[in-house]
Amino acid sequence: MENDVTYLGKIIRVDSNTIEVEVSDTIPSSSPIIEGKIYKIGQIGTFVKIPVGNIISYGIVDSVSNTPSKIVEIEKINNFGNRYLTINLIGEKIGDGRFEKGIGLYPTINDEVHIVTESDLKDIYGGADKGLISIGKHASSDNLDIYLDLHKLVLRHSAILGSTGSGKSNSTVGILKRIISEFPNSRVVLIDPHGEYGSAFLSAKVYKINDKNNPLYIPFWLMNFDELAYFLVGAKSTDDQRPEYRLLREWITRYKREHYLLKSGEVNPNFITADSPIPFSARKLWYDMNWWLNASFTAKTKDAQTDKTVCETSKGNPELLQRAEFKPYAMGNQEPYKSQHQEFYSYEKKLLNRLKDSRYDFLFHSVDYEDEKSPKDLHDLLQEWIGNTERLTILDLSNVPFEVMDITVGLITRFIYDSMFWGRYEPYTGKNRPLLLAYEEAHTYLGKDDITRYAKTAVERIFKEGRKFGVGAMVISQRPSEISETILAQIGTFIALRLTNSTDQSIVKSMAPDNMNSLINLLPSLRIGEAVVVGEAIRIPSRIRLPIQNPRPDSADPKLFECWNKELEINDENYKAVVTKIREQRL
Repeated sequence: MENDVTYLGKIIRVDSNTIEVEVSDTIPSSSPIIEGKIYKIGQIGTFVKIPVGNIISYGIVDSVSNTPSKIVEIEKINNFGNRYLTINLIGEKIGDGRFEKGIGLYPTINDEVHIVTESDLKDIYGGADKGLISIGKHASSDNLDIYLDLHKLVLRHSAILGSTGSGKSNSTVGILKRIISEFPNSRVVLIDPHGEYGSAFLSAKVYKINDKNNPLYIPFWLMNFDELAYFLVGAKSTDDQRPEYRLLREWITRYKREHYLLKSGEVNPNFITADSPIPFSARKLWYDMNWWLNASFTAKTKDAQTDKTVCETSKGNPELLQRAEFKPYAMGNQEPYKSQHQEFYSYEKKLLNRLKDSRYDFLFHSVDYEDEKSPKDLHDLLQEWIGNTERLTILDLSNVPFEVMDITVGLITRFIYDSMFWGRYEPYTGKNRPLLLAYEEAHTYLGKDDITRYAKTAVERIFKEGRKFGVGAMVISQRPSEISETILAQIGTFIALRLTNSTDQSIVKSMAPDNMNSLINLLPSLRIGEAVVVGEAIRIPSRIRLPIQNPRPDSADPKLFECWNKELEINDENYKAVVTKIREQRL
């Protein structure tokens, strides 16, 4: 078969996972034309085949040299000039069967090696079978679509990785568009910290803080007690033995139990805890703290200081953050006596400062969801986030202060996960309507340290347990090495664009088979829009090209040349609007 147009050379060495091939010197070019198409010989990452009887073994080029890897005969030292390829064996095809990973029958010395043509590649990758989505073209063929298994991509979790400028956001848009365009009942929620994706999805439902049309409401009472204590008064779970921490839990539980008659349905008060997502007034919480701290009483002892012995002169207004007034307590052992209820001394001022900070209005003043008297309840919020008419919901968090980004992502994740967990058998949630949660800029709030513990805890639960209840996750990041190891360990498919950092590259390398390291080593040199895909959703690790999306996400670099060539009018008013935005912390 040496006269076959696909003939490449013969095997000169065989190891357990690799073979070495001497390229025939009869091949006139490194880019032969076969059936009108140009094929590259000796390109790292390209495929070859070894036909032996009715079995065809396939391999991928790992390295290229002008010398064999092992020289046995000394007289051959200067007899170099041919090309030698090291090939990693990846799988085989028996007769008319499908390509399967792994090698059952190893080739041997002098077996012929051939170039893999497009028809061969189609045998390897398959076509548009049920449950597969096309995400791009094979790097070596403009005519070969690469398909991913949708089930494994979503429910076995995935990651889209790439350094700045590699095409990561464009690739994310392309994959999500493919999902929502081909599956009419698909459901995707995208966490967008920088507000870049709304421009790329014209039909998506975009919720944004302070938006006039679709404002994003995240009521603070959605938080569990651990989150509430940290957000409201700066307390940590390690404070659980402190009397003020335990008292805070009691108060919040009592407030929530008062509001068991809700629009989503009546709740048994006996089952309500401080963690229950039940509305209550944070302003009333502050007012009561302040009341007990500053009250004066006709009774001296703490137990006797009650609302019946208080010396109140005027009531305040919790909604306006106006404190109550009391008779000044006397000096010495005389009435009225100073309050002995000082447990919340350190909490009260912290809570007041939080309530006065306008940056947190989206939590405290969520209008439709502010308290038990508000017109909407959590079933309405779920309807907006995961039950609206569009298949993609974007939660634009660009106006969320950095200090609470961790808690915000955490409570969004936990609320959606809880809806899937507890509603696993309901017709609109859980197993009957699986959901994909996508996290852009994941490294900023899913880090390894405890700084991002609330978001990380919630998302880790999805990665560990979500598939059982119909919840899949996708992380999108430029620094995978900074992401929680628990999350990384549960990712089934990596779509890695150009990565220049060696530590980041090692994350992808750990996912790929050992004999595919040559493909992973290409990561620093990938072109914009190229990616190496490894994992469960693809038949074999591959280098692919992802199409350019239009419209694109708002993540492109500024047009520096054009910007620096403009002539701008300079006046004293230029930066007033900028300063206002800085002070208000919103766009």
